[in-house]
Amino acid sequence: MKTTELRQSFGRDGRRRKAAMHLIPNLFTTGNLFCGVFAILSVFNGNYLIAAIAILVAMIFDVLDGKSARLTHSTSHFGFEYDSLSDMVSFGVAPGLLLYSWALSGQGTFGIAVMFAYVAMGAVRLARFNSTAAVTDGKYFTGLAIPAAAGIVASLVVLDHYSMKIAVDVKPILVLVMTLALSFLMVSTIKYRSFKDMKFSGSRHITYLVWGILVVMLVAAWPQVMLFVIFVGYALLGPAERLVGLLPKIERKPSPSKIEQSVSGSKP
Repeated sequence: MKTTELRQSFGRDGRRRKAAMHLIPNLFTTGNLFCGVFAILSVFNGNYLIAAIAILVAMIFDVLDGKSARLTHSTSHFGFEYDSLSDMVSFGVAPGLLLYSWALSGQGTFGIAVMFAYVAMGAVRLARFNSTAAVTDGKYFTGLAIPAAAGIVASLVVLDHYSMKIAVDVKPILVLVMTLALSFLMVSTIKYRSFKDMKFSGSRHITYLVWGILVVMLVAAWPQVMLFVIFVGYALLGPAERLVGLLPKIERKPSPSKIEQSVSGSKP
């Protein structure tokens, strides 16, 4: 009798522990969603810097959400969908409204169309990721991840507030080009590293540690500049790797003149 009661007690404790493990990632996702809603409210109130910071904080919650789910082995279909919906608010709608109110509101219908293109392409990016997540290897993302695109938007607002002070006549043009470029990169087939395959064993973890310390030092010293540099650098990393991968193919491809010479040389 006592053995049965002990098994039932351990069984209840195990179920409670499992439920708690599933709760932790969802709490981080809720924090992500709250930051997105808070960013939207800040845009409505004209507090663009606060909105940008809220989007950056939402990115931290998004990272913690995925890491905690993998560490606790508590991934679920519900958490997956909840995370995507929260990402759409925090990294799709909130940055889109921030872009429009901060720089594109004076461009009329064209500004609205560009803002909508960003939001729509972000939604397409999330939908494509959700539909292919089961068949990808996890080492690469197809297209620029929507949090990275939102990071560029938010860090640009922070950079403008503290350092750059973009001219009024230049800001709409710069933001138009940047928004269209981000919209294209999100739905492109360019591969981006996810850095999930990084191995922290052996001698390589020392290298990662050194680079990590350098990055943290730079961000701590010049956060308003380095955040923008890091996000833009990551956005350019995919096209750069694609270009480097195409160069050997272009070099191996024979030119038309060489083909004609080989053909003429083979004639009797």
